[in-house]
Amino acid sequence: MANQILHQVKQICQVYDIWPKKSKGQNFLINPEIIEKIITAADISQGDVILEVGPGLGILTEELTKKAGRVISVELDQKLFDFLKAKFINVINLNLINQDILKADPKSYKLKATSYKIVANLPYNITSYFLQKFLTSEIKPKEMTLLVQKEVANRIVAKPGQMSLLAISVQLYGKPKMISVVDKNNFWPKPEVDSAILTIYDIKDQKAVDNFLAGITESFFWRIVKIGYSAKRKQLQNNLSAGLKIPAVEIKKALKKANFDPKIRAQNLSIDDWINLAKSLEIYLN
Repeated sequence: MANQILHQVKQICQVYDIWPKKSKGQNFLINPEIIEKIITAADISQGDVILEVGPGLGILTEELTKKAGRVISVELDQKLFDFLKAKFINVINLNLINQDILKADPKSYKLKATSYKIVANLPYNITSYFLQKFLTSEIKPKEMTLLVQKEVANRIVAKPGQMSLLAISVQLYGKPKMISVVDKNNFWPKPEVDSAILTIYDIKDQKAVDNFLAGITESFFWRIVKIGYSAKRKQLQNNLSAGLKIPAVEIKKALKKANFDPKIRAQNLSIDDWINLAKSLEIYLN
């Protein structure tokens, strides 16, 4: 079946003069079994509104329109968009939009906060920006099911000891889970690395984020975290002392108050740890 789809994909590209661009992360999924895994992971019903990003040649789009009540597919590439318009001309529950998703306002799609799901085979080069945009949006999705680079998925689901800014930037807002690894041979053109199906669920609305931070403002939380990660190989106390311009002895007191080893490094802290640390440091910065 994958070989049959690959043949069809190549024919379509030839007819419509579409040549996948590496710079745009255009790697078309050609295995229907992976499409089915994505659909299953997204747990789609007729009551769902789906925002799809980068539909490409519409292989995933076609299955989404069969399962969901409404699908909004946003495609940047003009040639791909023209092909999709022709392919889905008679599909009434699909709204195709020719736009850069990173510059789009979700309000223009008539979406409401936590009332829609995102399903996407994301171009590798926009993953971090995309996650930041929608996880911090006023109109957040209730869930995301994404096909992303395997390495990125591993970083997002990391536990304390392997935490990164990316992991924190996702885990503050929702719960990530890696569903399965997708071999690079399931794409055409074949990318250099494997991918993974990733879900982000229980996404918090802004009120829930504020409650979770327990009195610490979001901007102050991120200020502390970013300074903490400013020099990866240094101990957390050194980064905080330099970045906040607070004497090292005071930073050690704050770390002790939050029950941390003075030699701890940023990657060892969980989200809750960062909140506790921010509370301990707040008195020095008011």
